[in-house]
Amino acid sequence: MLQRIQTIYLAIAFIITGILPFVFPLWKLSDGKEFYFMNTILYQILFGLSTTLALLSIISFKKRQQQFVFNRLNMILNLILLGLFVYRSLNVSGETPAVSEKGIGMFLPIISIVMLVLANKAIKKDEDLVKSVDRLR
Repeated sequence: MLQRIQTIYLAIAFIITGILPFVFPLWKLSDGKEFYFMNTILYQILFGLSTTLALLSIISFKKRQQQFVFNRLNMILNLILLGLFVYRSLNVSGETPAVSEKGIGMFLPIISIVMLVLANKAIKKDEDLVKSVDRLR
């Protein structure tokens, strides 16, 4: 059902990956400019896919297994995104400007992963409840 706790967790994950990257910069460059995810096409694609998977997971509330799989894929996608952020922040090659200060936006995938884990835990709880009721029939 749509009014379950996992829907709230998924809505928070949707907001984190769909709206907050426009508000919070990923980091500040050494020249003082703020770097948003819109500056790189790869980050745009990954944040867009993560937002789409969260929305698909919210919509597929009747199919708990499919919702569980969407959340797992979204977690993997957010881990990749986080890995790219860490790689970029630690990379100080001559051709890319160095990252001088990390922004809040760099930690958004971590919060999204936590919300997705909580949603999967609630989905698993619902699935176990349905299986236990089916056993009684």
